[in-house]
Amino acid sequence: MDRPIVALVLAGGTGTRLFPASRSTRPKQFLSFDGTQSLLSATVSRADFADHVVVSTRPAFADQIADHAPDADVVVEPAAKDTGPALVYATHRITDLYDDPIVVVLPSDHHVGDGFSEAIARGARVAADTDSLVAFGVDPARPDTGYGYIEPGTEHGDYRDLVAFHEKPDEESATRYVDEGYLWNAGMFAWTPDALFSAARDSPLEPLVDALDDGNSEAGFEAVDPVSIDYAVMERATDAVVVPVHFEWDDLGSWDALARILDADGDGNVSLGGDPTFVDAGDNVVATDGANVSLVGVSDLAVVSWDDEVLVVPKAEAQRVREVVARLKDEDRF
Repeated sequence: MDRPIVALVLAGGTGTRLFPASRSTRPKQFLSFDGTQSLLSATVSRADFADHVVVSTRPAFADQIADHAPDADVVVEPAAKDTGPALVYATHRITDLYDDPIVVVLPSDHHVGDGFSEAIARGARVAADTDSLVAFGVDPARPDTGYGYIEPGTEHGDYRDLVAFHEKPDEESATRYVDEGYLWNAGMFAWTPDALFSAARDSPLEPLVDALDDGNSEAGFEAVDPVSIDYAVMERATDAVVVPVHFEWDDLGSWDALARILDADGDGNVSLGGDPTFVDAGDNVVATDGANVSLVGVSDLAVVSWDDEVLVVPKAEAQRVREVVARLKDEDRF
């Protein structure tokens, strides 16, 4: 393919579900789960399928991007308004930087396995050949209520028609989705700029596209509300397809994910940082920046000690950490 592939890495969020390691001044993309690379550095490193890498972030984090992605171009969104405005803005900027690109969107908080680069490059080719919006659908490893799902349709070689997106389901629906061959919505996409802008003009993001064309990005951001790219564009698009991918994948957005990517002891406990003590305790997650943590007679908990904050939550309710953060934000403590 002659057209350049640009990996657009999203690094503007804070990662509320990974509190207290993730804070307003230390977003999750700057954290390390392997002791060597930050999540952002690891994402940029595996973008070897791309000709160029662009990191999209918010003003508060812009000065730190070079520490994690020194060779990437950086696009700073005027305001934090979720992935919809961020991706339209960044894609528009990419058209100024590179000639006739294919854009591949990569969140900076994923764990992936072998076969990633080949699969993503395949999706970029589909975007170029069909001029459709491409979503990447992951084979589900289990019924999971924490992920959205994609309902695939007729197969066309490397891709399938995208019948519908389905929001995070209850347990019964998640089991049915897996049984019926639905795919996890991994939040990774590929598109040509023209395909994205065409779809965005028929969405709540139309004022932003018009303002960007007029060279007034700040007015464009003021004219739109915060909205995800899924809701604003992908779920409304009439010309969208899904590329099934088969590599190991996990979203490292909440503490229970550590139990799936780290090696466990004989009782199913995993730890990140420190040297925790477990007595009659099993299937727990402990994460710390140095504090000594001991667990006695408990199971299925996530226990996190970072800075001067301690979090204890059942692993099954790890998504609810965002509720704690909402309260802390109201008190200006996040």
